[in-house]
Amino acid sequence: MSETAQQTAETNGKPRKKFEFPGAVTVLAIVMVLVWLAALFIPAGKYRTDADGAPIPGSFERVDSPLTFWERVQQLILAPVNGLYGIQDTTTGFVDTENLGRLFGSVGVVLFIMALGAFISVSFATRSLEVAVGGLGAKLQDKGWMLIAVIMVLFSVLGTTMGFSVETFGFYALIIPLMLAMGYDRMVAAATIIIGALTGTMASTVNPFSIGVASGEAGVSIGDGIVLRFVLWVVLTAVAVVFVVRYARRVQRDKSRSLVGFATAEDDADAAAETPEGEGRLTGIQKWVLAITAFTFGLMIFSVIPWSAIFGATTTPAEYDVYHETATEPYWFELNWWFPQLAMLFIIAAIVVGVVARMGEKDIVSLITRGAGDMVGPAIVILLARGVSVIMTNTQTLDTVLNAMEELVSGASAGIFAILVMVVNIPLAVLIPSSSGHATLAMPLLAPLGDFAGVSRSLVITAFQMGHGWTMLIAPTNVVVVGGLAMAKVGYDKFLRFIWPLMLINLVIICVVLGGAALLE
Repeated sequence: MSETAQQTAETNGKPRKKFEFPGAVTVLAIVMVLVWLAALFIPAGKYRTDADGAPIPGSFERVDSPLTFWERVQQLILAPVNGLYGIQDTTTGFVDTENLGRLFGSVGVVLFIMALGAFISVSFATRSLEVAVGGLGAKLQDKGWMLIAVIMVLFSVLGTTMGFSVETFGFYALIIPLMLAMGYDRMVAAATIIIGALTGTMASTVNPFSIGVASGEAGVSIGDGIVLRFVLWVVLTAVAVVFVVRYARRVQRDKSRSLVGFATAEDDADAAAETPEGEGRLTGIQKWVLAITAFTFGLMIFSVIPWSAIFGATTTPAEYDVYHETATEPYWFELNWWFPQLAMLFIIAAIVVGVVARMGEKDIVSLITRGAGDMVGPAIVILLARGVSVIMTNTQTLDTVLNAMEELVSGASAGIFAILVMVVNIPLAVLIPSSSGHATLAMPLLAPLGDFAGVSRSLVITAFQMGHGWTMLIAPTNVVVVGGLAMAKVGYDKFLRFIWPLMLINLVIICVVLGGAALLE
């Protein structure tokens, strides 16, 4: 810097501000605008569909844009609203708040995390988690890596079998203070949850909401290709655990190597939990609160698992983000709960905790209101992410993207075809974060192309799932990532800086395995 510039910068004693990466809300707003701009130049198009609504290969045709420029501007303005509670017309596929059809927006997820915030607020007010986590952190100070590994493997198992991902929002209140108490930073907490669950969904084996849907669209059994998918799950999960544990141990030994820093006094709920030493023993009331908390989270996990679809191993045309239902007959003990029931579970649990802790009515209501308000930031991130999908759907540009995929993979050799299937699904995954929705659109086109390339349909399904799952680890439209980072107070740019080596490692492993499997068929 020249002397003149330096003097100017130091005028009035104000140092020049460094560039700061925008927050999650701003990032999603920018992504939404960029997608809207791209849609202006992507021609509209449609595939003809069969009796089940699946696109027919080779039937793509250009169509006139369904929207005028002013209507496109309106779509950009209304995208966040449609992303919250837009309804998709079952005939035209258009998303709008005035339609009759099925819910397309993410209002269910938003209500769930706000209810979770209410429970966190009431539960933390009793200081039961703070005391328990402080004591547990002190005991596990040198064995925290084992806890990270156990949590990640557990989440990965749930992810590979039943698509466990959005449900992880409920665990941030438990895992963040625990990791801080053991000397780790918020990145470790976020990575343990996000990478653990999303590695499992990436390497789905019998997940009825991704592999099941894709298998149904491709006309094969959900069990076809399960051996290869299981091998990939073991390898990718092991790599993910080692990657996160390695960073965690490095940060624990040297706090200056943290990418996000450590909690400050302003982080009231977590600052106390950052210190390993708990203040005294748990009281009787605090033990009851912990028991209620454990029961609530246990019931949440049990209630959302589609036991019959997993053990029945049948294909299912379920829409994971909306209905969370399977085509198989549920077992008698299945609850089949989803966001409406889970939201009320946490609200009721918050009230029960307040009553057990002998709080007054005004205190309970105040804490519930405050906790729900704390989740407004993550809620905005989630509805913006869904708004991106609304824009692509209403401008009828998704089929154009699909057609580009179809043309790209046509005529490739077996090994190259398998890798290309994974690669071409990456951009589509950003636009369609729902694995079942993605499979419903892509598999009817990709599966027949695999027949011509000499690649089995089961391997095409595995390649599709790897492309979708790999992208979901960093996609700014994935509510599991952006919502989770917002709850953990970790910047999206810091997360990208953290995870890029793992992304590269995973990409190499996936390409080698897919290419090799295609050549050996």
